[in-house]
Formats: sequence, C-alpha cells, structure tokens
Amino acid sequence: MNKWLKLTYARSSIGASYGQKRTVKALGFRKLHQNRIVPDSPSLQGMLRSVSHLIRVEPAEAPAAPFPEDG
Repeated sequence: MNKWLKLTYARSSIGASYGQKRTVKALGFRKLHQNRIVPDSPSLQGMLRSVSHLIRVEPAEAPAAPFPEDG
C-alpha cells in the first residue's frame, strides 16, 4: 500500500529564499491554505525538509479516482 501525505500551505513564502519559493511552487501551491494529497517519495521528503516551516504535513488516505472507469 502506498503512503500518501496531505500537504497544507500554512505560511507565506514572503521573505523566504528564492529556492524555497520555487519549491513551494513546485509542490503545486499558489495560495495560502491550499491542500494537496500527494504520494510519499524520497524526492518529496527532500522538498518538504527545505520548506518545513511553510508547509503542514499530515498522513492521508489515497485519493479517490477522479473519473469512474467505464465498465
């Protein structure tokens, strides 16, 4: 079973370094308090480590499929 994480953009990146701002954007955040459910991976862990003061991380269930399969 894959592990999933719920990420919340909790604090503004104003005043953060350029690399941290780019990391927040690469995670898919545009506005504060946005949520994303993403699969856990080593590369994601590295990104989260660099912006841990801006992002809130919680365990999550796997998201439902966006479109039901035609049977």
